[in-house]
Amino acid sequence: MCHAGPVANGNDIPDSPDVIALANRAFAAARAGRADEITALLDAGVPVNLCNESGDTLVMLASYHGHLATVKTLIDRGADAGRANDRGQTPIAGAVFKAEDEIVAALLDGGADPFAGQPSAVDTARMFGRHELLALFERNG
Repeated sequence: MCHAGPVANGNDIPDSPDVIALANRAFAAARAGRADEITALLDAGVPVNLCNESGDTLVMLASYHGHLATVKTLIDRGADAGRANDRGQTPIAGAVFKAEDEIVAALLDGGADPFAGQPSAVDTARMFGRHELLALFERNG
C-alpha cells in the first residue's frame, strides 16, 4: 500500500513541482482512459504502479472509471492488477461494483485475486447478486 503522497513501487517520489505535475497528469490520464498518453508517460519513466495519496494506482483509477484499453495497457506494462489501495479496496472489486465485466476479466487475466481486499470482488459480487461472476471467480480461484 502507499502512504502520504505519490509513491512508486514503495519508494517516495521526489517532492518537486515538476514531478508532482507529471504524477497528476498520469492520474488524470488513467481516470480519463487515455491509453496512448499513459503509454507515453510510462515510456518517459512514470512508474507503472504509481499511486496517489489514497493508495489508488493507475490501474485502480482506470478500472474504476471503466477504461478497458487503459487497464490492458497498464497490465501489459507490468502493473500489479491486484494492488489494494490504503482502504484495502482492489481494482477488481471496484470493477465488479461498477459492473465492468470486461475489466474484471482483464484484471483476472493480469493476476488479480478476487478473494483479496475489503470488500473483496467475491464479497461485492455476492452483495449485488452477480452469480455469473461468482462462478467465474470459483473457476479461477
